[in-house]
Amino acid sequence: MTIMTKRIDVLALVQLFVLSCAVAAQTAPAANDWKAVEQALGRSGQLQGDGAYKFGLPRGDLKVTVDGVQVKPTLALGSWVAFSSPGQDAMLMGDLVLAEDEVSPVMLALEENGLQITALHNHVLHETPRVMYMHIVGHGDAVKLAGSVRHVMALTKTPAPTQPPTTPPAFDLDTTAIDEVLGHKGKVNGGVYQVGVPRAEKITEAGMPVPGSMGLATALNFQPTGAGKAAVTGDFVLLGTEVNPVIRALRQNAIQVTAIHSHMLEEQPRLFFMHFWANDDAVKLAKGLRAALDNTNSAK
Repeated sequence: MTIMTKRIDVLALVQLFVLSCAVAAQTAPAANDWKAVEQALGRSGQLQGDGAYKFGLPRGDLKVTVDGVQVKPTLALGSWVAFSSPGQDAMLMGDLVLAEDEVSPVMLALEENGLQITALHNHVLHETPRVMYMHIVGHGDAVKLAGSVRHVMALTKTPAPTQPPTTPPAFDLDTTAIDEVLGHKGKVNGGVYQVGVPRAEKITEAGMPVPGSMGLATALNFQPTGAGKAAVTGDFVLLGTEVNPVIRALRQNAIQVTAIHSHMLEEQPRLFFMHFWANDDAVKLAKGLRAALDNTNSAK
């Protein structure tokens, strides 16, 4: 090989490297962050471990009681939306917590802004006042989707975001014991201990992969009610064959099943969501929830 040939080969490699960098720059998200999406929604979000970006919209304005327990927003009143990417081919999913008189105007606004409604239903029983949950999905430019959500949320009494206390209050539950029983670690959020357990399968919606943090992880929430007790609620994410085994496991452990329904329209495999409620010794309830988890194909 001549010196001239070597120079040509090196030049070709340099050109190839520059071209590949240019292509990568074109396909990478703008500024490689979510600032534009946050500005469009008017709130800060949080990057999830699976790459999705999630925004909490807690309904701190709603004073809801269930069986004498005043429900904290992070137990069962947390509206949220999540985005798969900050680009122009994003998928949005969310769950909006609504007062009954907000349902119709929000539904109309969602339709007018190109967002789809995929479910409308209850999550708990005997709550006062009545609360409904509206699940949504959208596809397209993430910034435009965020702007649409902001317009829709303006039709509700969802309060503006607030700063969490610099010193979180003491938490009156043995979270170490709960973790050991469930086999999964959680975190305290707004006075509630939240444990998320993802499915083991890969889930798609309309052919697009869905990160588990976009509503596909079983949610187990514990709100202290005193003397080591907790109100528990959340939802199990289930295949059809798992529904009745999980019902039996929950009922055998004195945990009430409060709703069974779908949250999406075109997911594969087909999923069902089972909501529950109980107020008893927290570790005892964790054992009942673990018995139900053992009847699912959840991640270990």
